[in-house]
Amino acid sequence: EVQLVESGGGLVQPGGSLKLSCAGSGFVCDQFQMSWARQAPGKGLEWVSGITTTGRTPYYADSVKGRFTISKDNAKNTLNLQMNLLKVEDTGMYYCVRGSAFSAAGIRGPGTQVTVSS
Repeated sequence: EVQLVESGGGLVQPGGSLKLSCAGSGFVCDQFQMSWARQAPGKGLEWVSGITTTGRTPYYADSVKGRFTISKDNAKNTLNLQMNLLKVEDTGMYYCVRGSAFSAAGIRGPGTQVTVSS
């Protein structure tokens, strides 16, 4: 059974940092493109960042470019998202997605909540 479990969310002040992690099981990470997506209250699912099967090529939404860094550890079957210079508008439920490096389509985990507030 494929499972994705996100962790690392929390409450942080604007300008702060958080690191999200996603542990995958039931599949081999290096065979899949993966992404992070988020959903703000009352809004639709938004693709944030993705990475290729090898983990060598990252992609970012314009809204997070220069602030977020995605990485993939195929040996540990994990996906990470380092988030710096967080803004209030980054608030939302963050999901790890197995499927594409360019969209939020695919198998998702239950998510981890990120709240940016002063």
